[in-house]
Amino acid sequence: MNDLTYNVLFLCTGNSARSVMAEALLATLGKGRFCTYSAGSNPIGKINPFAIEQVRKTGYDLANLRSKSWDEFAISEPSAPLMDFVITVCDQAAGEVCPLWPGHPASAHWSFSDPAAVEGPDESRRAAFEQVYQQIRCKVEAFVELPLDELDDAAIRAELRRISDIDVTAMGTSGMLTRG
Repeated sequence: MNDLTYNVLFLCTGNSARSVMAEALLATLGKGRFCTYSAGSNPIGKINPFAIEQVRKTGYDLANLRSKSWDEFAISEPSAPLMDFVITVCDQAAGEVCPLWPGHPASAHWSFSDPAAVEGPDESRRAAFEQVYQQIRCKVEAFVELPLDELDDAAIRAELRRISDIDVTAMGTSGMLTRG
């Protein structure tokens, strides 16, 4: 087994929900293979409390969470870690002009609906966060299974596209794909 640790940055616009759930899931499911980060193009400055509920399930240290700008990871920031992967998790961030990342990381876009946009009673909002959490988990699990140390750059990019294409929209809150 390879002892390499891969740096992964998850991006969203507000860095308050999807990107932080992805950061926590990969950090915990990756069992030390990944050093994870999250950031936003326009961070709102706080983590959504329903996202915190989901992150708590992973066992990830909540003290590591904060809503921050992607500028902290850009090439213009000399102390920025070199990323191996940059993954956008919202369509708005995917459409924005991103900064240049040190190290020319492989990139992917994993599209998830915004659970923070759901309105209504807390039960509805909590269910939306649970569903998106399970969808993110599905893609993170596929990513964790990749034998990254055995793949060349072209194969890694192909695998990232394959994971991006996994349809998680029919996934229920149980974490299982539902048949319609």
